[in-house]
Amino acid sequence: MKKTLFLFLLTCTCTLAAAQERSMLKHTEVTAADSLDDDNQQPERLRNMPNLEVGKGITFRPKNNWFSLTMRFRMQNMVGLSFDEDFTLTKTDAQVKRLRLRFDGHIYSPKLVYSVQLGFTSYDTDPLPNGNMNIVRDAIVYYVPSPKWNIGFGQTKIKANRARINSSSALQFVDRSIVNSEFNLDRDFGFFGEYNMRGGEGFNLSAKGSVTLGEGRNWGSSSNGGLAYTGRLELYPLGRFKAKGDVLEGDFEGEEKVKILLAGAYSFNHKASRLSGQRGASMPDDATRNIGSYFADFILKYRGFAFYTDFMGRTCPDPQFGPGKNEFVYSGCGLNVQTSYLFDRKWELALRNSTLFPENEIQALTGYVRRNQSTLGITRYIIGHSLKVQADMSYHFYDRVTAPVGKSPQDGWEIRFSLELGL
Repeated sequence: MKKTLFLFLLTCTCTLAAAQERSMLKHTEVTAADSLDDDNQQPERLRNMPNLEVGKGITFRPKNNWFSLTMRFRMQNMVGLSFDEDFTLTKTDAQVKRLRLRFDGHIYSPKLVYSVQLGFTSYDTDPLPNGNMNIVRDAIVYYVPSPKWNIGFGQTKIKANRARINSSSALQFVDRSIVNSEFNLDRDFGFFGEYNMRGGEGFNLSAKGSVTLGEGRNWGSSSNGGLAYTGRLELYPLGRFKAKGDVLEGDFEGEEKVKILLAGAYSFNHKASRLSGQRGASMPDDATRNIGSYFADFILKYRGFAFYTDFMGRTCPDPQFGPGKNEFVYSGCGLNVQTSYLFDRKWELALRNSTLFPENEIQALTGYVRRNQSTLGITRYIIGHSLKVQADMSYHFYDRVTAPVGKSPQDGWEIRFSLELGL
């Protein structure tokens, strides 16, 4: 009798649970993220949010709209071949360079927006100099009271230079330039804010700022008492680009009128303890330095043609650390120029020239007074930036000086091929 009663109660419980689950599912929508375009509020807020990846993803949202969750993933498989000046193969790279999972949406109210991004490859997860794990790329919550402005708290990209604000999934080359690789600020933890003025088809501007820890993503804590302060101003004299074209390389949307972006930024990292501010190895002997970083960007797009110029640099009053120390703060500047044309929204041909100019004081440590990289790239877009095949060829040239043994850089060629897939 007891067994019969137990089985009856168990059956009732399972039936009620199943009914409740069906009721919950009935009130939850599972949609492609682009279906949210019918919402009058949320898309406009998200459209102004910084650092949203390319790709529509899959969105879960209940009927009462008290939360939304958009899931995205992307991967970049890459092969790279390096050659000396005589075109003798010297190095082969074959790797999943990027494999990332992302979650965006809102909770409780469309005004409370969150963004989480994780990276899983060795390129993304190298342990930090202090031993911390490095899987988390973004983990931030934004308060978005209107489409014009927002404030955020957490970890995300510092809004400084154009090339770094662009997602790596939206590039017209296999990877960013050597200038960006040297001077970008990457990510940090702190407070972030944006103001977006919208004037229809006419003049527009955006102002972005942040106060962050200054040691980069996932650092955790700092005992030196310094913080990083960053501000960026963006001007759109002829109106904004179509479909966030200012953060997508190439003119994929085919601007029917000339569109221009003029932008500048400055960041002051007080008592930085890493050689590149938010990146790089720790400074020797627990030293700290005040590091300033400056950026200027120009973008022009018109009917498939795109032109970019990035000028950036780093200042440090004392970039070296005494006799016998090979560590140094890379102080100097760099210039990147690139142009492209998109044929029928399928094939794109792009050219890029990037040059680094280290300051005189550190040239003996870099091994050169000038480093140049010239790149020719071709992209076949299958589903926009979400599914594309890319290849590029670069020539590296160094205007060398006497350098420590084993550190003299060599000229050479590089060929890269990549497949980008994102949802």
